[in-house]
Amino acid sequence: MSIEKIVEQALRDGYLTPAMEAEVGRICDTASELSIEEYMALDRLMGALLTGEVVVLPRKQFINVMEELVLTEAITRVAEIETTSDRALDVGDIAAYALNRLPPLYATTEEGANYQRQRAKEQLQDLIASQVNEAIVHSQSKPEFFPERQPLGKPSGDVLSQVSALLQSSAPAFEADVPGGTKR
Repeated sequence: MSIEKIVEQALRDGYLTPAMEAEVGRICDTASELSIEEYMALDRLMGALLTGEVVVLPRKQFINVMEELVLTEAITRVAEIETTSDRALDVGDIAAYALNRLPPLYATTEEGANYQRQRAKEQLQDLIASQVNEAIVHSQSKPEFFPERQPLGKPSGDVLSQVSALLQSSAPAFEADVPGGTKR
């Protein structure tokens, strides 16, 4: 779907879904240059967001507590290894390897996250340490097959970033002013 069609749909429906926002971002990321029509459509969308004519449907906010626990363990272990050897290890590779072998611990509230952390410390700490150690052994034993691999990166500071920043800063304020939290 094009930016223009997404904006038309958002104006017609009165809301911008996370999928629509992601598609606009994907188009902005992959296009070498946006057309004047695309810029005008983005301008119409920004104006509609600012006036409340279009609202952003919220994304479900959640975290995987296991990620922070594995990262903490991996950073600690990698630091120990790197201080006693000349080997450099990739914490991201190690964490991903371990996370793929551990159960997720999702939470949507601070209380839920604290519960998951406590539960993991009581029941899963040995398993986490074991999987991180296995990931380190795997990382140390694998040859460098694809040195041209590109790590996952952050979106560049282009139109997508500007639109996302606007959506994040403007739309929630408009939704908060509306009784019932919806605006059409």
